[in-house]
Amino acid sequence: MTYDDKQLGRRTALKALGAAATIAVTACAGSTPSGRPTYARPLSRRPFVAPRVSMDRVVRVITGQRPFRPEGFVVRRDDIDGRALIHNYGHGGGGISISWGSSALAVREAAELPIGNAAVLGAGAMGMTTARLLQDAGWNVTIYSHAPSRHSTSNVAAGQWGPTSIFDEGVATADFVERYKWACRVSHHAFQNLIGPRYGVSFLENYYLDENPIPPSYYERTLPDLFAAVADLQPHEHPFPTAHVRRIVTMHVEPGVFLRQLRQDFRVQSGTFVVRHFDTEDDVLSLDERVIFNCTGLGSRALFGDESLVPIKGQLVFVLPDAAVDFATIGGGRGLLYQFPRTGELVLGGSYERGNWDRSPDPATTERIISEHDRIYGAMRV
Repeated sequence: MTYDDKQLGRRTALKALGAAATIAVTACAGSTPSGRPTYARPLSRRPFVAPRVSMDRVVRVITGQRPFRPEGFVVRRDDIDGRALIHNYGHGGGGISISWGSSALAVREAAELPIGNAAVLGAGAMGMTTARLLQDAGWNVTIYSHAPSRHSTSNVAAGQWGPTSIFDEGVATADFVERYKWACRVSHHAFQNLIGPRYGVSFLENYYLDENPIPPSYYERTLPDLFAAVADLQPHEHPFPTAHVRRIVTMHVEPGVFLRQLRQDFRVQSGTFVVRHFDTEDDVLSLDERVIFNCTGLGSRALFGDESLVPIKGQLVFVLPDAAVDFATIGGGRGLLYQFPRTGELVLGGSYERGNWDRSPDPATTERIISEHDRIYGAMRV
């Protein structure tokens, strides 16, 4: 046998070995009659489909500023000149997730007060859920806001139910952490009661992607019972091109749908909206209502002098919808990446820029978000 014959035999053997490995992986995963691999999925019965992501599919780009406090959100009652001023702000990246629970804490601060007229400042998720809980308790509620819900920070949120980036571990007190966990549980239960298209709430498979082992998030560690089908997947159990994949199933909320329905519910219960801008605390205290709930988010820094509040800028890129995509991905490339499917679009993030007050979209960030997701989905084994 010549040297060339030996080399040819070696190459043939390596190709055969590679083919055998591919067949083994596919066999573990299963396959459709067309030969496409299938994978066991806890929620969906459909095969994975790679999302179609490219610059020519972009329909809009927006930014939002999460109202973050390292110590955690504020729920506190201040009694000033015969008025009860109840604060409910500073929820970072978990405002929608924790909305019902934090608002329940805020409404509880008024439990001993005579039921009557109440003012709510802000028409985002926190303002709307506070107003609805007050109405359920018998209050007559007026929402004061300088802009409608569709222009709030909540409306540009991604909407995954994950109470994340709400505080810094090691900075928040043990007492706060207990209130945080209570609020998470209340909010999780409330959203489960709203499952369906009317409120835009549904369960979704989430796949966390990384080249390094993926530790459980803080909220997974402290509230494990709120997340289903949690698993670290082996390569034959998923189609993604990263070394490590962690799966959880949790709820997703479509902010536009959710806020529109809350607004309608509020009006049905005789709630009133007033467009009004407040520059100072004195402006707020000039309202006729004796009980006032402050749900102004980042605006509380200027209105009430809370300089611990800082913005965390996030940028979202919306691309044309893809009805075949029924899963979310988080991570897998440069920067904070995520993809969440919605009824009318795919939402791609992102960025996480603490202390950035600039609200204008950054073209380079858009290109990174698109190119990184395109790379990930182009390498999926589907």
